[in-house]
Amino acid sequence: MQSRQIGRSGLSVAPLCLGGNVFGWTADEATSFAILDRFVDSGLNFVDTADVYSRWAPGHQGGESETVIGRWFKASGHRDRIVLATKVGMDLGPAGKGLSGAHIERAVEASLRRLGTDRIDLYQSHTDDAATPIEETLAAYERLIKAGKVRAIGASNYSAARLRAALDTAKREGLPRYECLQPDYSLAERAGYESELEPLCRRQGLGVIGYFSLAAGFLTGKYRSEEAAEGRARGGNVQKYLNPRGFALLGVLDAVAAEHGATPAQVALAWLIARPGVTAPIASATSLAQLDELIGAVSLTLNPAAIDRLTAASAGGIRA
Repeated sequence: MQSRQIGRSGLSVAPLCLGGNVFGWTADEATSFAILDRFVDSGLNFVDTADVYSRWAPGHQGGESETVIGRWFKASGHRDRIVLATKVGMDLGPAGKGLSGAHIERAVEASLRRLGTDRIDLYQSHTDDAATPIEETLAAYERLIKAGKVRAIGASNYSAARLRAALDTAKREGLPRYECLQPDYSLAERAGYESELEPLCRRQGLGVIGYFSLAAGFLTGKYRSEEAAEGRARGGNVQKYLNPRGFALLGVLDAVAAEHGATPAQVALAWLIARPGVTAPIASATSLAQLDELIGAVSLTLNPAAIDRLTAASAGGIRA
């Protein structure tokens, strides 16, 4: 399995990232442990989470995912086999939000404690904070890097203008720069990333680890009607794809999957893995069967004609 570098960070990762948002939420601790064990045993090594996961769930406060991962590290002894990414900045209620130096330094200690580790390999700004000077944010990260608590930093949900400003500030002030971007990117959501962010990331040599790689499950093919989406944890997120353009894309996915002896989800991930500039798409699993399907995408090589058909079918995204 060929590894890929995250920007110029020196971090080497497999071409698929396991999303930890489901740990402690739709995957209980025992299931999460089993998924993480299988993931590592398959030769993969990149896990992404955030301090806010899964605050949206009733009775949760945030930190649930990090806590499960930390307990798995302790039980398995596999911390050194994982490139660990987490994020800071989303609203944690009484625990604060944003990218001020003070909040980052409080939040990283809480994340390290929950994760049961002494370092975070990739620490990401989960969302932009226009109220905090970029210099303050990057200086806080610099202190964490010098202290050995963080190895590299990244950005998530940034506009091209703000990402460019952060990169320019880092260069001008001699501060650490963001080494990767985590955008919403899939066959179903292309324009937001490809229009301005992709050229910037490729020009600057940033890694790209897109989230919602399966468009909240739409690209698995399991949501082909509003009835199918009702009552599911992410069903509301796929409603925007239930239109003629979305169904046409599913039709091409189905055809390519049949030609390659694969599933639509594997094809959707393989298309991303083959995209120039993409380091590793992020995908989540709530069962071993789902995980095995995701892992199968890593060894799936789409022929050029299939890639072209998928690219054409999804050109510009599929939303009206």
